[in-house]
Amino acid sequence: MPHLIIEYSSNLSTKLDVQTLVDRVHTAALETGMFKLGAVRTRATARDIYRIADGHPDNGFVHLVLRIAQGRESQAKRRAGEAIFDAICEELQPLFETTPLGISFEIQEIEQTLSFKKNNLHEIVRRRTEQTKESS
Repeated sequence: MPHLIIEYSSNLSTKLDVQTLVDRVHTAALETGMFKLGAVRTRATARDIYRIADGHPDNGFVHLVLRIAQGRESQAKRRAGEAIFDAICEELQPLFETTPLGISFEIQEIEQTLSFKKNNLHEIVRRRTEQTKESS
């Protein structure tokens, strides 16, 4: 946890560097200090079927959902949300200036009792980090 899920209208596929956007959102989430490296998962998917506003084919959207575990203070979630939203808006600014575009973001809390996980990433990431430091 957390999961950052980016959806975007497929008409942006040729205008948007999706990997750069994923990297930027991922980094922004880590920079909040709220999440551990081994926990962050960021992904993106194009949506082929959509209708935006008046249905004009140039209209586009980028929507980000941050799914996190319960228990964090509202102010901390707000600060993290603002930092992540600022990063996505900054990354999308050139596109925003030339394209009819809706950018949205929401934070969702996952109920602990309904969340199932199996994860070995924390230990593997820790070992990789140590190996990188030793070889430097």
